Amino acid sequence: MSEAVHTLEGWFVHHDFRTIDWSSWKLLSPEDRQAAVDEVLSLAASWKETENQKQGSSGMFTILGHKADLLFLHFRPTLEELIELEATFNKTKFADVTLPSYSYVSVVELSNYVASDNVDPETDPYIQSRLKPMIPDNKNICFYPMNKRREAGQNWYTLSMEERREMMRSHGLIGRKYAGKVTQIISGSVGLDDWEWGVTLFADDPVTFKKLIYEMRFDEVSAKYSEFGTFLVGNKLSEEAFKAYLDVE
Repeated sequence: MSEAVHTLEGWFVHHDFRTIDWSSWKLLSPEDRQAAVDEVLSLAASWKETENQKQGSSGMFTILGHKADLLFLHFRPTLEELIELEATFNKTKFADVTLPSYSYVSVVELSNYVASDNVDPETDPYIQSRLKPMIPDNKNICFYPMNKRREAGQNWYTLSMEERREMMRSHGLIGRKYAGKVTQIISGSVGLDDWEWGVTLFADDPVTFKKLIYEMRFDEVSAKYSEFGTFLVGNKLSEEAFKAYLDVE
């Protein structure tokens, strides 16, 4: 049997994608719409306090296209906290005019393909910042799930550790070319969701997503052994932008 890669796990992640029932939203009175917006922003304020205490991170995003209208993205130390966040949101007035369109559950992951065994992950500040990430201030987000292929002649899981490590090292070199332009968070979802990993990218220029992912398609890891799911892309929402997005008057 091929050697399994060792992974470090950090915060759990919930990508909560919602579609708005705009007809129902427009039928609400202005007072009810304002109350619904205020309720969500009150939740956002509590999320910000959690972030200030370094106990998680949350963000709101608009999503372009038919797949969703909004994304509520949460990082927390436990699944219980994510379940509570989802339940609290579902009890709001605003949730009454939304429908869950997609969701993804995973846990932030770092592998030892390229990591050093000489570093204590529990005390290393860089590793801890990777395992417990804060959502960056970049304007745009891109999320997609992915698998490693398990087919005859193209089975990632039958390759030796040395073969996988070398390919992942080459794969990582492409990503480093985009340092400062893209922030990438890899989260593992084996046993947690339908795919094996979730990839969340943040950038100020959305074209950067296209260029990075396209270039990586030519790398052997992606070209031979990777399968990709649905891509969802959008913009980060401030409180003011959230209000403006929902304004129908």
